[in-house]
Amino acid sequence: MAKVQEINFDGIIGPSHNYAGLSLGNIASSTNAGEASYPREAALQGLAKMRHNIELGLTQGFFMPLDRPNIGWLNALGTQISSAEPHIRAAAYSASSMWAANAATISPAPDAIDGKCHLTVANLQTMPHRSHEWPGTLAQLQLAFANLEYFAVHGPVPSPFGDEGAANHMRLCVSHGETGVEIFVYGQSGGPFPARQHVEASKAVARKHGLDSGRVIFAQQSEKAIAAGAFHNDVVAVANENVLFAHEEAFEHREELYAEVQRKFPEVEIITVPAAKVSLADAITSYLFNAQLVTLPDNGGMALILPTEAKATPAVWTYLEDLVAGNSAIRTLCPVDVRQSMANGGGPACLRLRVVADPDTVDPRFMATSEKLDVIAEVVEQFWPDTIAPDQLTDDALREKVQIARNELLKACALIELDA
Repeated sequence: MAKVQEINFDGIIGPSHNYAGLSLGNIASSTNAGEASYPREAALQGLAKMRHNIELGLTQGFFMPLDRPNIGWLNALGTQISSAEPHIRAAAYSASSMWAANAATISPAPDAIDGKCHLTVANLQTMPHRSHEWPGTLAQLQLAFANLEYFAVHGPVPSPFGDEGAANHMRLCVSHGETGVEIFVYGQSGGPFPARQHVEASKAVARKHGLDSGRVIFAQQSEKAIAAGAFHNDVVAVANENVLFAHEEAFEHREELYAEVQRKFPEVEIITVPAAKVSLADAITSYLFNAQLVTLPDNGGMALILPTEAKATPAVWTYLEDLVAGNSAIRTLCPVDVRQSMANGGGPACLRLRVVADPDTVDPRFMATSEKLDVIAEVVEQFWPDTIAPDQLTDDALREKVQIARNELLKACALIELDA
């Protein structure tokens, strides 16, 4: 158990990264719909974030982009790229699997009755452009975590119960390798926007993972937060080890939730950001909470790896500087540039899936090193499109370029079997 640790698996931003505005309730996605995207710049920003994490002493993994455009999905709809309606064509090209926080929900081995790390691939059925991700994601999870002595990989919760993965799941523990309390956050409604995580899906995942009901909490996300653009819980709350860091308006029944958290995990330190200091709008625009809250090695305390937009939002940065200066468990602020992802509605935490495991039990092809990131960056520099405008999605040349780029990446990472 000594080698069990948190591994952050980032989704490599794919060559079809574009701004089609497909995500209802995601303010950034809607705002930038129709703008030109920059896939090469986006992927390099994501790789730089991974390299930054490695330099902090964190363990880093990655997932491959999915095959796009998804021709099989289009065939099932009785259409093809050239004749598909624009929103269907854009959905087939979507690179949204880059947001690995939605890939699956993870329960580490210490929490499960069978002593295995459990992973349930998210069905993402609420949004059409994401609903066809899970087969490709499941194939990667089954490959990366194929060691059945240590892992159990589950298929998706069936429709109509929407499951959006780890973006609506938090875990509290004394340390990552010890038994924890898992918090599943679900939604009910949010004005004009749909609630993407259904409580039935969250309960199904907890059952499939064999969790102790006495160490599980189901919490309702604030309807106000959903209506304001917090389409996932990780836009307004994040947890790491014994710290729960959340906006005052993140949860529908905050006081009752906090009481249950303290009862089931007395060691918790709850840091609530007052709306009077950071408005819900500023929290969502800056993606303050869509940060990676991580434990630094060698007793370095906790760090927030957050988007540069947080530093550029005065109320947010003032609050964070005061927080760090006030002897909080959070000691370090690490702004990173992921502007291309942010413009499509995903911050640093969206880009990664947290898995607590022994890295030696994971397929090494999915584990990152500085040298491997150099190789991936070379492929991106050579093959990723510089820019994609919306009207290019009917272009056969773009389709060919995107598919060649991904195949080159698979070859460079010895993962060509994913192209089957």
